[in-house]
Amino acid sequence: MTSYFIRFILNCMNEDNPEGSLTEIEKQIVEGCLVGDATMRIKTNSLIEINHSFKQKALVDHLYFILKRFVLTPPKMRNGNGNRLAYRFTTRSLAIFNPFYFRYFGGQNKHIPKDLKLTPISLAYWLMDDGSKSNSSVYLNTQQFTLEDQKLLLNKLLELHINATLNKDKIYQRIRISVSSILVFKQMVLPFVLPEFRYKLP
Repeated sequence: MTSYFIRFILNCMNEDNPEGSLTEIEKQIVEGCLVGDATMRIKTNSLIEINHSFKQKALVDHLYFILKRFVLTPPKMRNGNGNRLAYRFTTRSLAIFNPFYFRYFGGQNKHIPKDLKLTPISLAYWLMDDGSKSNSSVYLNTQQFTLEDQKLLLNKLLELHINATLNKDKIYQRIRISVSSILVFKQMVLPFVLPEFRYKLP
C-alpha cells in the first residue's frame, strides 16, 4: 500500500473529528457507496448497510475500518441468495445519516439526488463497490436506477470531464466509460482504489 494511500486512510480516521459528525472524506466515501450497492433503512434515524459477496471482503473490512466508530458489530459472513456467501455490517441508526437517507431514498425507491457532486474519492468507491472491467472498457453497474437517473449520472461524470454512455446489458442499461476518457478516469481514481480492486481498471 502506497504511503499516499496510508496518509489518506489516516485522514479518514481524524481523531479530532467529533463522533457526532462525518469528515469530508467520509462523506465522499459514503456518497460513492450509495451510488453503488449500499442501502439504508430508517426508523427515527437512519443506518447504512454495507453488504457484498464474501469475494469483496477486502472492501467491506476497509469500509468498516473507516466507519467503525459508528458501528457496534464488526462485519459478519452469512448465507445470501442461493450459494452466495454474503459479508456485511450495518452502522448504528444515527441522525448524521438522515440527510443521506432522504436524498437517496426519500420514501421511495433508491434514486440519484440531483445535488450529487462526484469527486475522485466518491468515484473510486463507486468503482470498487459496483464497477467492472471487460477488456479495455470500464462499466459502472447502474442497472438498478431509472433511465432518468442514469442520464443524470452521465452528466455528473461529465462535470469531471469524463465522457460516458449507456450500454445495454440484457434488458437493462449500465454506464460505460468512453475509451477517450479511460486514462482520465484511471488517473483520477487510482490513488484511492485499494490494491485488491485495481483489477477493475484496464
